[in-house]
Amino acid sequence: MHRRLIAPGALAAASLLLAIPASAADYGPGAPGIGDPYYPYYGNGGYDVSHYDLRLKYQPRTDELEGTATILATTTQDLSRFDLDFLLDVSEVRVNGAKAAFTTSGQHELEITPATPLPKGTPVTVVVRYSGVPSTKSAYGFDSWHRTPDGAVAADEPEAAWWWFPSNDHPLDKATYDVSVAVPDGTQAISNGTLQSTSSKLGWTRYNWRSNKPQATYLATLAIGKFDITTGKTSDGVPVVNAYSKDLGDNDGAARVSVERTGEIVDWLTGYFGPYPFSSVGGYVPNTTTGYALETQTRVYYSPKQFANGSNTSVVVHELAHQWYGDDVSLKGWKDIWINEGFARYAQWLWSEHEGEGTTQELADYVYASHPADDAFWTVKPGDPGPDHQFDIAVYDRGALAVQALRNAVGDDAFFAILKGWPKDHAYGNASVADFQRYAEQVSGKPLAALFDTWLLTPSKPAAPAARTASIARTSAAPVRPKSWKKIEAANDVHSG
Repeated sequence: MHRRLIAPGALAAASLLLAIPASAADYGPGAPGIGDPYYPYYGNGGYDVSHYDLRLKYQPRTDELEGTATILATTTQDLSRFDLDFLLDVSEVRVNGAKAAFTTSGQHELEITPATPLPKGTPVTVVVRYSGVPSTKSAYGFDSWHRTPDGAVAADEPEAAWWWFPSNDHPLDKATYDVSVAVPDGTQAISNGTLQSTSSKLGWTRYNWRSNKPQATYLATLAIGKFDITTGKTSDGVPVVNAYSKDLGDNDGAARVSVERTGEIVDWLTGYFGPYPFSSVGGYVPNTTTGYALETQTRVYYSPKQFANGSNTSVVVHELAHQWYGDDVSLKGWKDIWINEGFARYAQWLWSEHEGEGTTQELADYVYASHPADDAFWTVKPGDPGPDHQFDIAVYDRGALAVQALRNAVGDDAFFAILKGWPKDHAYGNASVADFQRYAEQVSGKPLAALFDTWLLTPSKPAAPAARTASIARTSAAPVRPKSWKKIEAANDVHSG
């Protein structure tokens, strides 16, 4: 639903050969982008990050953020220079203990030149000291830092990290995290993973969070404010941590009755997707003006607007389904967004069936019949929607139609084996739509190229609905609206979620 075509100008590519000894003439700068065709300057080349340690201090009254990021990485080429994606003001950079030269270029590139070149395969420790007011920063005309009456939130897609920590900002480079945040006493800091400890000193309270499984940068989140925090466990003993701003007003009750079902919904999803892949789960609802929800890993972000019309367990199902489809198994490139959104939407359809409010087939028939052949809905290709349409409703709804078509083509036994086996076989990694097609063919024993082409890559309405036979197609009569459709529509503002 959310974002946009990025067309930044060319970045400076000075070779800085004078800083490289003659014996290291083959060393060169890492690429200013990881190679994603949708967002060519997102992420960076030349290294792979394994861990981020973020030590932060935030003042809600002024929106001032201070931080020291320590990044553990390994070079993947002989490097003379490398980039991080970042927007705040940097005061010092060190590489393997030595001061490094740095400058900025483009709209979000921090260029770092170490004191000595880095051979391929070298373990690297990068320390970046920084500060700034995130709400004053923007890139390409947008921002992803959201002020609240008592603090701020970092949660957005396909980028959010630039406003609070330097990173290799692309899902291909996943890492573990330690996030330590000091805030004024009486204020809380929420992040991903498990809360390791808290401590208070001189009017400040420090919260230490840890994510011990690989996590994409856009899935890292930070929420600072005054929250009511609830805790529990799933039936498998996974800790559940939920947080609600204390000033949600009329949306408070609907938010709580929805998000407090997190443990129950995770238990239900494990029946389809297998064991929950992370060390904790939960969600938070800050007092923001945004309209979307986002599958920030282990700690889902929900806008209060998701609950403006009452309880909305459907959006909770959607975001929790992403913990398997999108977070555990992340996309290789942003063109592969269907694996995230098509399956998260389909989880909503499965929940509808579970609640007795319309079967997956009824919902598929309804979506198919609701869009005539000349509807622009059918021109969006979920398997490669382009950056302009990456979060278009068709990626969600036509994407879920493709999942139903797959189910009908391979049969329930193979389909549910695919649904559960995919996260297990690709755990904590990255995969593409082409990878998923090959996996589905392997499990089902059926050729699926024509089906994937029809439902994911053809910019026109398929001749028959996602049904076992074409006879299920509706005639000119108005489509029958399943009971759950209003609840699913309420989640349509979810971007990524």
